[in-house]
Amino acid sequence: MIKKIRRMLFGRPLHNKELTHQKLPRWKALSIFSSDALSSVGYGPEQIALTFALSGLLVYGYFSYVLIAVLILLTVVTISYAQVARANPGGGGSYSVALHNLGEYPALIAAASLFADYVLTVAVSVSSGTAALISAFPSLIEYEILINLLVLFGILMLINLRGVQESANVFVIPTYLFIVGILALIIFGLYQAFTSSATLLPAASAVRAPLDWTVLFLVLRAFANGCSSMTGIEAISNGVPTFREPEVHNAITTTYWMSGILGVMTAGISFLILHQHLLPIENVTMLSQLTENIFARNWFYYYIQISTMLILYLAANTSYNGLPPLLSLMAGDGYMPRYLGNRGERLSFSNGIILLSGMAGVLIYVFRGNVEHLISLYAVGVFLSFTIAQMGLVVHWYRKRGHQWATRVAINAFGASITGLVVLIIAISKFSDGAWIVLIFIPTMIYIFKLIRIHYNDVSEQLRLPKEELTANFGEPRLGKNIVVIPVATPTRIVVETLHYAQMISKDVIAVHVALNEESGQKVEEQWKQWQPDIPLTMIYSPYRLTTTPLIRFIESLRKETNREDIISVLISEFQTKKWWHRILHNQTGFILRTRLILQEKVVVSTIPYHLTK
Repeated sequence: MIKKIRRMLFGRPLHNKELTHQKLPRWKALSIFSSDALSSVGYGPEQIALTFALSGLLVYGYFSYVLIAVLILLTVVTISYAQVARANPGGGGSYSVALHNLGEYPALIAAASLFADYVLTVAVSVSSGTAALISAFPSLIEYEILINLLVLFGILMLINLRGVQESANVFVIPTYLFIVGILALIIFGLYQAFTSSATLLPAASAVRAPLDWTVLFLVLRAFANGCSSMTGIEAISNGVPTFREPEVHNAITTTYWMSGILGVMTAGISFLILHQHLLPIENVTMLSQLTENIFARNWFYYYIQISTMLILYLAANTSYNGLPPLLSLMAGDGYMPRYLGNRGERLSFSNGIILLSGMAGVLIYVFRGNVEHLISLYAVGVFLSFTIAQMGLVVHWYRKRGHQWATRVAINAFGASITGLVVLIIAISKFSDGAWIVLIFIPTMIYIFKLIRIHYNDVSEQLRLPKEELTANFGEPRLGKNIVVIPVATPTRIVVETLHYAQMISKDVIAVHVALNEESGQKVEEQWKQWQPDIPLTMIYSPYRLTTTPLIRFIESLRKETNREDIISVLISEFQTKKWWHRILHNQTGFILRTRLILQEKVVVSTIPYHLTK
């Protein structure tokens, strides 16, 4: 039954040979990797407007300056990440570029930044999608957190566990529906703007207070919020191996497509917000206001809201295609648990997918799905990874010195300078809003990465067996003996089977019974004498009714009495129930004992199963 449910949810297991069929063409890859970047149209321009509209100062006119700065930065970052894909066809983005060109610590900073970015992308995208849904259907507001978690675990995680090709098939249509809808909105909005008698830019949208330190801080803060539109640009460089051949060419082309569409939509939506001088309304997004003003609440309004909701939800999929492959590379390098590098039954990095979902779920719950608070944490890690990637490329092109290397060095050096400046702006302007959390999170993650690497190095060193030692170990027989200990509850058929096996592997067999009181102990002793008089039974009385602790103490004392070369084998008799739910009707003493004995040196723990037939 469980197997059938598993197959229904996740599909049949895929053979290793089918990995090539999981490669994506450009038109599918665009839907998979660009949903995060394109979806930022739903909240990026709005976050700029919110900063100026809520300040209490007449500064709305600075919106256009911030927009131009964001579009210039988008161009620089796009060109830089096309270079990342070309220089690093194996994927891994900023982490791999930094590791190969800048060293360990810059690579770990990039990895920690990307980790924060991808987790926040999922949390922000899901929360923004629900915000779009609530804008159209306000009655759902009390179920906001529940909707967020259901979408996260019940849809996004589940679909991604089914594999790359499955998620591409599911997400491709909503992405293109969103693109068509937003472009139609912009075209109709521009048509109305240029054909109506109203001025293109109302006076209220052009007013600018003199630039002083307070206004400058607001401008920098709005710019930091607007930079959230660029999250997801790096995703394609992390997933180059998922493209069909020629992989690098297809990845670069898709990067330019994505950036071009994003730039057009961001500029168009921002202009229309300025043209209509939209102001924030509680629980109503500006995109919702804009669509309603242009089309009224007809079918197209709901089309935009629903497609926006879907693309914002699916934007999280960029992280699902970016972070798990990155974690697999880090696992291979020893900075993350090894199991994160393994592909699951559907050839996806299922452990990484589950980890990402869990952490994003915690963020959504802690911040109650508040997009503005989550975005405050957002852009520091993004632009820090941007900066490190471009610094790494400067070193890469300088070392390689291939065709047009000087031009490429200049492009990436300029990009690193700009994005590095953006990191400082975001960190300062949004420090009190939560950016400090990321500034603590990144060093903490680096510390964890290093601890994991140290552990794996220690394990490798302790398990390493030189050739000369291997010859010495197997050249002479061991002098020690195997002492078998059998915990006995009551003399039953399963104990007989265990005793037979014990006598096959050793001549030194000890049966041990823990009695909770003298009466029960005497009863077991009498049964034992009648049943197995040739094997000694050690009786341990436990007046505090503990079972496993007295056994552990007995084995520890036995360990002290034996020679250094001796091995103690503990055989735990367990019956296996026919039905899974029967298991919960029995205690788990055997499992607890196994778990505790594993910590003992020179102790081997084995389970002797006895299968019940009904």
